Amino acid sequence: MTRIDDTFARLNASGTKAFVSYIMAGDPDYDTALAVMKGLPGAGVDIIELGLPFTDPMADGATIQLAGQRALEGGMTLEKTLQMARDFRAGDDTTPIVLMGYYNPIYSRGVDQFLADAKEAGIDGLIVVDLPPEEDDELCIPAQAAGLNFIRLATPTTDDARLPAVLTNTSGFVYYVSITGITGAAAAEANDVAPEVARIKAKTDLPVIVGFGIRTPEASEAIASVADGCVVGSAIVSEIADGKSVDEVLAFVKTLTDGAHRA
Repeated sequence: MTRIDDTFARLNASGTKAFVSYIMAGDPDYDTALAVMKGLPGAGVDIIELGLPFTDPMADGATIQLAGQRALEGGMTLEKTLQMARDFRAGDDTTPIVLMGYYNPIYSRGVDQFLADAKEAGIDGLIVVDLPPEEDDELCIPAQAAGLNFIRLATPTTDDARLPAVLTNTSGFVYYVSITGITGAAAAEANDVAPEVARIKAKTDLPVIVGFGIRTPEASEAIASVADGCVVGSAIVSEIADGKSVDEVLAFVKTLTDGAHRA
């Protein structure tokens, strides 16, 4: 059982939907990003997705891309991202951390070394968007053997023929991408999401969490009501990009978590 598994067991027992927040490691700088990260659980966040800055983030929209650029320009690296997790763990040993990014930095470090370092730093799961199921031997299976959940994305174009491959070797939860396209591109609609979530849940016992296109407390509540929870990234990153204070960012996050937890 990972922290992710424990969290969903606790939420399920209380009938509460999950709220997952995404922030980019090192955006706008290390200290501010860490302060936001440390404040997320107090704002109601159940699971933290920590973005790993990368030079070619093909699945990300402009908001997340710019956050990654700011982080990289500030000197953020894979090692410093893991250090953020360590610094967070110094005061919080229960909130799950999912590292979300691309394979290149992991490959460059070496898979075995990366997994050992990630586990030591307190990472609980991985979302690596450019590794398809056909490449499970590269990272997915070694990650699971190391005690890390490997979380896969399903999309509106994941048909019934493809879905079994997506679900094979997936653990922790399934991340359903509510829209076709990049992050922050359009608004998620609960009426569109509900049948897709039901289709996935018919094939797996894992929780299904919906992300992309959720920007308001109302949308957070609506999407969480038809799934096991929701993910918000671009809307939170936008607050950081606008120069809001840590307290202001966390107050905004609290409105979103309240929405999801009302569902």
